Amino acid sequence: LPMAFRDVNARRHIGLQQLSALASTGRTFLGPMKSHKFVVDEITKQSTLICSAVRLLESLDLTSAVGQLLNESIQAQNKEFQTGTSTLLFLAGAWSSAVVECLQQSVPVPAIVSVMSEGLNSCCERVQCLQIPIHDVKRELCSSRVRPKAFESKTGQAGRDGLTNPWDLLCFQRDISATEEVIPINSCSHQGDDCNFNKLLLSPLAGFGSVASVVKAADDKSSSALSGSGVTASSCVTRKLTHSRHFSTHGKGCSASQQGNFQGHLSGPPADACGCCGLGHLAVALSHGNQTSVKLLQSIAAYQQERAECSGNSQLNIAEIVTCCVLGLPESYSCVSTGFVTLVSPEQATVIKHFADKALRVLLMDGDLTEGYRHLGFNRPPNVRTVLEHPSPQGGRAGDAWLSRMLDILMSFEVNLVLVKGNVCKHLMERCVASRILVIGCVARDVLCAFGAATGAQAVTYLSQLSASSVGNGAWAELWKSRDGRAVDLGELLPARISAGGIPLLTAVLTTALPCKAQLLEDQFWTLLYRLHHALRDGKVFPGGGAVELLCLSHIQALAEQPGRPGNDRVVRELPGPWLAEYKPIVLQALASGWRRYLSVLLWNTARASSELGAGASVDHHLRKAAACGSPSAYILEEFRRGGVLRSGSEPFPDQVTDLKVCDNVAAKTEAWRRALDLVLLVLQTDAEIITGPRRNQILNSPVSSEFMFL
Repeated sequence: LPMAFRDVNARRHIGLQQLSALASTGRTFLGPMKSHKFVVDEITKQSTLICSAVRLLESLDLTSAVGQLLNESIQAQNKEFQTGTSTLLFLAGAWSSAVVECLQQSVPVPAIVSVMSEGLNSCCERVQCLQIPIHDVKRELCSSRVRPKAFESKTGQAGRDGLTNPWDLLCFQRDISATEEVIPINSCSHQGDDCNFNKLLLSPLAGFGSVASVVKAADDKSSSALSGSGVTASSCVTRKLTHSRHFSTHGKGCSASQQGNFQGHLSGPPADACGCCGLGHLAVALSHGNQTSVKLLQSIAAYQQERAECSGNSQLNIAEIVTCCVLGLPESYSCVSTGFVTLVSPEQATVIKHFADKALRVLLMDGDLTEGYRHLGFNRPPNVRTVLEHPSPQGGRAGDAWLSRMLDILMSFEVNLVLVKGNVCKHLMERCVASRILVIGCVARDVLCAFGAATGAQAVTYLSQLSASSVGNGAWAELWKSRDGRAVDLGELLPARISAGGIPLLTAVLTTALPCKAQLLEDQFWTLLYRLHHALRDGKVFPGGGAVELLCLSHIQALAEQPGRPGNDRVVRELPGPWLAEYKPIVLQALASGWRRYLSVLLWNTARASSELGAGASVDHHLRKAAACGSPSAYILEEFRRGGVLRSGSEPFPDQVTDLKVCDNVAAKTEAWRRALDLVLLVLQTDAEIITGPRRNQILNSPVSSEFMFL
């Protein structure tokens, strides 16, 4: 095959420049106030709204080797953590540009690789002092209350940042709009076992103020006192706050009591709003301003911990959570429903209406429901070509015999509901609908396991394996209804809810009137869910808002400015030779420039600076104050407790709350740093790009043909 060779280090490192250019496309994704991007398909002309590095790279035509390496790094980060991809993308671009500057100063590649690697390792060790244990975070969040001074004008004595308590801002959200109501968990209309766990559910707004409204089930005879408020709520009386701007229902179509009682929909915080280990408040800290998702997650956390009877197990069970996007409704209709909510065709919806108030016999299939499906590991006979497995002597359509046999099996066991992990044969689906058998395809394995545990059904691979012991009982199906009680009929696909008694499964129903926004809402929800999951798994979090990166910048600059000071750090103590010590300040300053650009863009994106230049000046100001303090980590923690590390007295938008006190995941953040630097150093150490395949004429006619040598 013809091959082309290009020296990527000729005059400049082309690979690093490509990496920097690709990474620059996602700089607006940094920080909580992200800018969205439209991706338009040139063929279908359909557009999608994206706001993550993962979706961005999926939409780009990454034909270059550098682009594919970047995509692999982003995908690996997303697969493991579901967060941190924007940080990885930005730092990969920032450090690529910094390394190019080192090359222009004739710094040897081995020196760049060695010093940068050791510098990042030193940063990871240095920032360990900023880690906050989860139990400390939850205790402080649960005990936090918004003080009256927080609502004073700028001339009040509430401190420089308005909130003097370090965690007050976590429990305070400004200007909650009228559409941001209490999000209930939709309970089943059947009075099954799973309905009993909905007696007390966390109000999505419980984390945003010191007072919470209580909506309790009518059959709960107990009374409870709101923690710290001195207000006692009786179970037989629904108390509703009308004087609070956070909980006022003025101007809304239905009252909180109407929302709470329809179909047994129960909403409201537990007797002790922080009794569930403060997961609701912790979710706010990790949400980075994503209000819709945090409300859903607060409801989920309260539901799961109510099921566990507040036994102290604070882990979030992701296996019991699924999502469903419903198009055509406002986003304010998003809620959490018990059971499995999915989209069905109008024909399937007709079958579901026939199932009203009827217990269903359910079958679970761990594979495809098609004639040609064979399980993983099936070995076909060698040297045999199958033309037709089941010939029809009547001369009917190929596969008719199989369809009839499968339908006979289902009807003989009186199966009403079939949940299939994989794809379903279209013709079999049509026959099942005609026989009033509901078949749902592409069901996640966790959903199958949940229904198996609740109904006693055992999953089978083929219908021929079906036996009486494999069929479960006690499931039901109904069309999903919105909070105001109306069934949703939006055209081609209709939402339906399938549940069973005692099933722990929850579905986050994400509604939007914009089809292009459906994927974005789903990505945001799962990102927040995994942030909370990883925070609980790590047992600790980082202070957010640039606090950790500021300490890294201060630490690296201190090392670069004091190269002769012994014993400070391993980078200083273990230099292999004098030649490396000569280039160490240059390389460390290049590493620090990545942190500086990160913090500057973060400030600019969050509207804390009128320009990127002004943001850089603000970063330098805090660096000087941290150095003058003598202990940068102590200064950063103190500033964080005062309301934010990179805040200043003269904000460009002083009347707006542009941030919440946020926390970040420990493992996800540090791993994003490592992956970004590993990618940059990998590209740095490549000296050639060899292209094989039938692209000779394309390369010859390209503007960069002079850079290639054809072999």
